Amino acid sequence: MQDVAKAAGVSPQTVSRVANDSNAVKPETRQRVEAAMERLGYRPNYAARALKHGRFQDIGVAMFDTTRFGNARILDSIVTHAAEDGYSVTIQTMSNGAERTLASAIDRMQRQPVDGVIVVLEERISDFVGYKPPRELPVVLISEAAADHCPTVDADQYGCSTAIVDYLMSKGHKTVYHIAGPVTSRAAESRAQGWREALEQIGARVPSMYIGDWCADSGYQAGVALAHDPECTAIYAANDQMAYGAMLGLESAGKRVPEDVSIVGVDDSLVDVVPRLNLTTMRMRNDAIGATAFSMVRRQCEGEKVPAGIKTVIPTELIERGSVRDIS
Repeated sequence: MQDVAKAAGVSPQTVSRVANDSNAVKPETRQRVEAAMERLGYRPNYAARALKHGRFQDIGVAMFDTTRFGNARILDSIVTHAAEDGYSVTIQTMSNGAERTLASAIDRMQRQPVDGVIVVLEERISDFVGYKPPRELPVVLISEAAADHCPTVDADQYGCSTAIVDYLMSKGHKTVYHIAGPVTSRAAESRAQGWREALEQIGARVPSMYIGDWCADSGYQAGVALAHDPECTAIYAANDQMAYGAMLGLESAGKRVPEDVSIVGVDDSLVDVVPRLNLTTMRMRNDAIGATAFSMVRRQCEGEKVPAGIKTVIPTELIERGSVRDIS
């Protein structure tokens, strides 16, 4: 800093103001200082800045899997909004071999230079109820259920199912079959619950549920099986990969979509991947989930109170294509 000040003909305090992006520097002085920084290879020392200001300008993100569509989109949104606000992001995964609890995830993050943590909870964990984050570390959960001690945000997993059931029933179908996600998934559990209770509320028959694993092959197997059920005219699959697999399974068994069977998926993950995509789906607004989670943790890092025990719900959006037929 002393070298930059000497090269630019200013005080070290002026160099500090430029490094910290203060408005209290004339434009021509700023340009002179920045030119000296570039010439001398000066970079701000973030460790020293953290010691002085008590913050690292870094947010930790912990999740089970960074490769799944929803997680990848959420992470991309967090990284994008963090960069816009001058924050970096530190990422860690809760691997299968490690203890998969909030306590262990936060403990690992506390060893990193982070100001706050976002945890993406797609699976059930043993210490969700009653977990209390450290007082000095803001924590935000992306979770289907509200947490007592942390702000929470997620899509409306339950409501998306009730909306899909209502939509298919409005097209004249007598009931809706469901291909669920894995039993370890909180989102799959809520989507299945919404499907079941929506049918029960209107007095429709609740068919047996098929359980998949989010992958297209499990949807294909369910589609082949359902093709032999003459009462199956509508299927709701818990994600688009299983829905697309079910379409292919039905067609391999001689059924047509949507002429014989209507199908709706969830997440809109196949757009720009499958050509001439014909699948009606309920789009999850993962960008909004990531942006909201980052905003919640940043505001806490900057001293603002964000209520705990309340889930911020991001609404879903029905995208109609051509996989549903009105038989009314």
